[in-house]
Amino acid sequence: MQMPTEGPLVDPFGRVHTYLRVSVTDRCNYRCVYCMPADGLDWMPKDHLLTYEEVAKVVGVFERLGITRVRITGGEPTVRTDILTLVEKLGALGLKDLAMTTNGHLFGKKARAYAAVGLKRVNVSLDTLDPAQFERITRGGDVHRVLASIDAAREAGLTPIKVNAVVVAGENDDQVPALVEHFAPHAADTVIRFIEYMPFGNDPRRNVPARVLRERLSERWTLEPEERLVGAGPAKNWRIAETGQVIGFISPITEHFCHLCNRLRLMADGHLRTCLSRDDTPSLRDLVRQGISDDELALAIRRMVWGKVAGHEAHLEDGFKQFEGVMTRIGG
Repeated sequence: MQMPTEGPLVDPFGRVHTYLRVSVTDRCNYRCVYCMPADGLDWMPKDHLLTYEEVAKVVGVFERLGITRVRITGGEPTVRTDILTLVEKLGALGLKDLAMTTNGHLFGKKARAYAAVGLKRVNVSLDTLDPAQFERITRGGDVHRVLASIDAAREAGLTPIKVNAVVVAGENDDQVPALVEHFAPHAADTVIRFIEYMPFGNDPRRNVPARVLRERLSERWTLEPEERLVGAGPAKNWRIAETGQVIGFISPITEHFCHLCNRLRLMADGHLRTCLSRDDTPSLRDLVRQGISDDELALAIRRMVWGKVAGHEAHLEDGFKQFEGVMTRIGG
């Protein structure tokens, strides 16, 4: 099979790519226990990061190649200086969807400003509602501040809001029913999603399968399969009959979805990660700084996507294996 040089951005397995996650930093103002050490990591040098102009150039070429949805990620994107400037640059590209994933610590104060320059939606990470547990998991975070950011996003019209909870065995798996109950009054504009813990350099046995979570929730509520929602990504959605709210389960380990993967990840240093499990990724930053044309960049991107593997099933065949890299550097 020969790589196409025109048409949709496809890989050898026929998957058409329309979704790009753009990490703008590997830094974060939280130190979540399942994500990074208490004293942080060896951060990327500033000159290794793509500038906002470089990000806009690269994303503009991706848009030409059929990318319609972009999500700004980190680390924590709001810790990068003047992130509003980048949101505005990407908002001007005319993308179908421009969203951001945030921990909510700084987001709320500028929610309206983000909406004004083109942001359309927001995902907020929230693993527990218990203040003491939240502070312990995040190593210093304030759950009330995060909840206030969710309210601010709602008031700014950045909906539907997706609340993402990474469920870790023995850490916060007891909080699943409480999270569902808390957001029940906001069923019209808020979806809570439970994300299966992924083994990035940590204990690979701490995941809680989505099946187990659904069984627990079914003891209290009636769960009905929901048709795939627009923008739902890899989530398998269910509706709670008693409240009408939609909840999602993202289970890359026990219910992996590689055959449906339509996403790519542009890391903060310009490396294009075509599969979440593979750390050996080529650099677009170096090509941009060499001064190549947009057409040459587009061809380079096509070649990288054409080299995408079938999936991360290799991490599942012989039991769990740790994924390569560090999640905060990849962009989720």
